[in-house]
Amino acid sequence: MHVSKSSLATRLFLSATAWVVVILVLTGIVLSSVYRQSSERAFDRRLNFYLRTLVAEVGSPDDPPDRQFQSLGEPLFELPLSGWYWQIARVDAEKPDVKASRSLWDKKLPRLEEQGIELTTAGIRVGYADGPENQNLRLVERPIDLGSDGSFIVTVAGDATEIVEETRTFDYYLAGTFLALSIGLVLTTIFQVRFGLAPLKRVSESIAAIRSGRAERLEGEFPVEIAPLARETNALIDANREIVERARTHVGNLAHAIKTPLSVIVNEAAGRGNDPFAAKVLEQAGVMRDQVTHHLERARIAARLTVIATVTEVAPVVAALQRTMEKIHRDRAITIETALDETARFRGEKQDLEEMVGNLVDNACKWAAAQVRIEVAVTPAVADTAAQLRIIVDDDGRGLSEDERAKVSGRGQRLDESIPGSGLGLSIVVDLAALYGGGLTLGAAPGGGLRAELALPAA
Repeated sequence: MHVSKSSLATRLFLSATAWVVVILVLTGIVLSSVYRQSSERAFDRRLNFYLRTLVAEVGSPDDPPDRQFQSLGEPLFELPLSGWYWQIARVDAEKPDVKASRSLWDKKLPRLEEQGIELTTAGIRVGYADGPENQNLRLVERPIDLGSDGSFIVTVAGDATEIVEETRTFDYYLAGTFLALSIGLVLTTIFQVRFGLAPLKRVSESIAAIRSGRAERLEGEFPVEIAPLARETNALIDANREIVERARTHVGNLAHAIKTPLSVIVNEAAGRGNDPFAAKVLEQAGVMRDQVTHHLERARIAARLTVIATVTEVAPVVAALQRTMEKIHRDRAITIETALDETARFRGEKQDLEEMVGNLVDNACKWAAAQVRIEVAVTPAVADTAAQLRIIVDDDGRGLSEDERAKVSGRGQRLDESIPGSGLGLSIVVDLAALYGGGLTLGAAPGGGLRAELALPAA
């Protein structure tokens, strides 16, 4: 199963943070837009108040000129180029008559009608335009028809900078508030991800301990949300262990059931003396016994590999095999040298390691002239490649050609009948290594003999 380099906690944190940022940005945009519209409405109410006052003045032409348009009560209309202006323009005369606030000085206000802005249901036009000194103005404009007294366009303008500044100030406060809120939400998310997913991390570490052989079950208390996962995992481990135990029992029963008839056949054939037929039966019975042993052993290993893996220290196994093989081949004065990585560990059972390495060392001792060398090393994990255990066995015998190396690993293949054996040794090593996901490679040793390199999963 492929495992992403980024952890679940990291992905959850990044996802939550991204959603928080998106939501806050969208919320900020909406709130800023709503506040600007609210500021514009408040600004427009102020402009409309002045507009209604001016319209009332236009509709009362009998007032003395010195008293007209004095009821606005806004000093900014008296301050030159203050940004607050009013203008009354008669549009039905040949020569337009324009009255304006003192603040407008000798300038004129633009007309919203000329910009294509339509009248609202209230009979006014509202919009933005550039005023004197390139000021950004918000204008309200209303046409008035007094019949014989004339047609007028009354315009009131205010400096829109107030709207911009109020909106900007609101945005600053909003951004500061959302920044503090974002920091709080991120810290909360980190807390929830770190401590909320801690039980899952503990489950992961426990399963890794089971896989490496340091534990047999998930132990400890888990939250109610994780407890069913731990319980079902333990149940799966127990069920798997029971299945394997039943398979081992069946393998043992089958071994006994087959060995007994074979022993009878061998005994009957051995009692017939030099009968050629009996000799042939004895030969084939021996082959059958070797084949049965081989296949039963392979079935036993295949069943055992379905159990959670155990870990075996390699150095003690090789040291024990060295002493055993030196005793077995004492009459030939074979010297066995070792170069061991004391930290090397095999992800599998001790018995299987002994069988694989034992076959290789025994084979090397049979063909060696005087010396056998065993090297154990561990290749560390790189990227997605797991750590690998390498066991190299060299001898100083005559070696094998490429064709001979291809043949010798086949089941029952023997290149020299004078050397005792069934021809199944290397075949068993190949099969066992394959079951563990490893392999056996044959090549030329530096001393001229055969090199057998066994690759297995390291713990």
